[in-house]
Amino acid sequence: MTDLVVRRLLIDLQTPFGRNWCGGDSFSTAFFNALSMSFPFGEQFFIDAVRDVMATLPPEAQEKYRADVRGFIGQEATHRRIHSLFNGHLENQGLKDGWSPRAARRMQLMEGADPRHALAVTAATEHFTAMFAEWLLAHPQVLEGAEPRLRTMWLWHSAEELEHKAVAFDLYKAAGGSDPWRNRWFRRVTLMFLGDLMRQTAANLRHEGQLWKWATWRSAARILLGRGGLFQGNWSAWRSYFRADFHPAQQDSSLSARWLEDNRAQYTPVGSATEAAAALQ
Repeated sequence: MTDLVVRRLLIDLQTPFGRNWCGGDSFSTAFFNALSMSFPFGEQFFIDAVRDVMATLPPEAQEKYRADVRGFIGQEATHRRIHSLFNGHLENQGLKDGWSPRAARRMQLMEGADPRHALAVTAATEHFTAMFAEWLLAHPQVLEGAEPRLRTMWLWHSAEELEHKAVAFDLYKAAGGSDPWRNRWFRRVTLMFLGDLMRQTAANLRHEGQLWKWATWRSAARILLGRGGLFQGNWSAWRSYFRADFHPAQQDSSLSARWLEDNRAQYTPVGSATEAAAALQ
């Protein structure tokens, strides 16, 4: 894996944004708002899962993965902070996050379990976010007309998700995680993630009085089910996770590298995984 760079995004998230910030499209706005609501809790869960399993590895394995884990944690912590700021504005708009409390209650059931289970959940969710990230970078028109700073936020997040997509998976394998459990958790995460996403999106639309409008459903069908849409366009990538020879590196990351190269003015590097690891030695 290439050295993971932790970046500070150069956008203003202190200034409030409009309720229909995604190009005036109610469904897109509600959908992205729902995703953002899940991130602060989810990113912290991923960080904890990676740390917990890393501590169980023998010293030589810890040394092998130290830089990748530091980079993963740095990037995910940055995502958590940025989306917490974003979500603060959603809260001020009256939107209520029901996703995070549900996820927290589920994760309590894993307390005391083999830490590889939490890491399998992390690897599964990271595959979901990588699929979404590649799709969004390939279809930036979904964010057409969005507030420029928020468009930048989502594309930057997508680019970094593709960068670190293999860390949790590699660590799970290094810890002796089994493919049967990896696949079981992926099926469960599929049901939980999509169910929570649609439930939160509907709640956001209901709050805004947009749930039962024809334009909302037309936009949802186009984005989710249309040709090249999120679900139809990711079916083969979803199925690939169940292959015995699957590895996240098989997914193309060229769009991530291209966006990061073309948008250097939007962020500043604050350190790499290697530098972070060296500083702690």
